[in-house]
Amino acid sequence: MNEKIRELFPAAKKYAYLNSAAVAPLPTIAIEAVSRQLRDVSENGSANFSDWIATKNRARETVAKMLRVKPEQIAFMRNTSDGFATVANGLKWKKGDNIVTFAKEFPANFYAWRRVRDVFGVELRLCPESNGRVDLDEFINLIDENTRLVSISAVQYGSGFRTDLEQIGEAARKVDALFAVDIIQAFGAAPLDLEAQKIDIAAGASHKWLCSPEGCGILFLSNRARERIEPTLVGWISVANAWNFEDYEQDFKPNALAWETGTGTASLFYGLEQSAKLLFDTGAERIESYLEELTDYLCELLAGKNYEIVSSRANGEKSQIVCIKNNDGLTPVDIANHLQKENIIVSPRGDRVRIAPHFFNNRADIERLAENLP
Repeated sequence: MNEKIRELFPAAKKYAYLNSAAVAPLPTIAIEAVSRQLRDVSENGSANFSDWIATKNRARETVAKMLRVKPEQIAFMRNTSDGFATVANGLKWKKGDNIVTFAKEFPANFYAWRRVRDVFGVELRLCPESNGRVDLDEFINLIDENTRLVSISAVQYGSGFRTDLEQIGEAARKVDALFAVDIIQAFGAAPLDLEAQKIDIAAGASHKWLCSPEGCGILFLSNRARERIEPTLVGWISVANAWNFEDYEQDFKPNALAWETGTGTASLFYGLEQSAKLLFDTGAERIESYLEELTDYLCELLAGKNYEIVSSRANGEKSQIVCIKNNDGLTPVDIANHLQKENIIVSPRGDRVRIAPHFFNNRADIERLAENLP
């Protein structure tokens, strides 16, 4: 990857930073943009308010291009959890319905559906993990004519397993269920085409692979999802003509923009715009290919060491995340703490150590990790 990209990330000079699946470091261009907006408010108050809105909309347009959808299908939330919660609250549930999901989902893609189970008596069907994988046949066999919603992560946080989204999307469409995807562990590290993958709902956030400030949640709603889901948390910019303060009876916006309630964190969108543009200009396919090379190299270096690679490395299933276990009983926390003393940053996740390089990393980072594994 271009060395100029690495120079934008001060953390890459200090660490072998291999933890972008948790929080990615911010590039200097994002920090400068956030600071610029905050200085503007300090010096000018609201005089340049229109610039704040224009920046937010440009960020929305870039995000939409990256996901290959329309800008008006993207709403900015606080985080992934907010996205799924508002979907769960906005659907009309009835007894006899079921939701199909994966048993090892990150909690942001579970608690909203658990509440539906507890409040409305909807069945929550959980596909178990199988040797670090999601067995797609087993998962799809849980879907039937009573399935209202199918939800899964594009890439699993705890294993790095990459889901065949189109195959699940087709299965959901056959029974007219909505297909929801947690995109946070893929967006910014791999290409996504939400319409081609038959995704109706996608939720994610800015602070992982998008290398953006925390606080810019992303919610995508397809047209068929918008027809079925009511906005339940609304505010003054949720309506068709937000600046008409006298018309209290006007309609809500007919697209995902109805889910945006009011003023937000303007400065953070300045950072999101810069980071998203950097990723878009670099190219999702190029980033994906580079990260596949890095993680394949990591797996080569682990051969012969006393570690088991939990993550599937099969074509179509491997991702930019590699999870490993120590065969001598060293705990993931002990391993992560040992590595951090060497300025190597990874995450303990359950009984695994999660390694997650991004496009600012290089082979030297991978070699440094392999050399310092206890």
